Amino acid sequence: MSLLQLFTATNATPYAWSLVLAGGSVIASIIPLGAARSASNFEMKDMAAPRAMFDRFPAWGKRASWAHQNSFEAFTLHAPAALLALIAVEHSGPLPAAAVVAAFAHPAFRFAYIAAYVGNVPPARGLCWASGLLCSGILYSEGLKAFLGS
Repeated sequence: MSLLQLFTATNATPYAWSLVLAGGSVIASIIPLGAARSASNFEMKDMAAPRAMFDRFPAWGKRASWAHQNSFEAFTLHAPAALLALIAVEHSGPLPAAAVVAAFAHPAFRFAYIAAYVGNVPPARGLCWASGLLCSGILYSEGLKAFLGS
């Protein structure tokens, strides 16, 4: 399936990919966190109290840890929205194009959010966070409209 076909799909595929990519952003947030642990001279004894290691992180490493934690929070909001949209498509037919765009934009904003957070660019971080939240809201809204309208 080409990229154009994904963005113009009328089935559940975009919403399934949104879930996969959003999960991928959570996994990707481990990379800068791992780098911060490495920069803090991680040793196996640190596994006994991994949160205590936080105090040894450089400033960017602390932001990496916070970005990682926030990735889980964002995923717990987005996953039900994507699932609702996925089920709504199967139940009621295609959702508006805005839902497909929101489904793909959310993971993109989350990847950018991680970079902006670790890179200490607060305006970009805030914009990415709010935009990702808006994308999840669009999926909730369109999914509910499809169910209530049918």
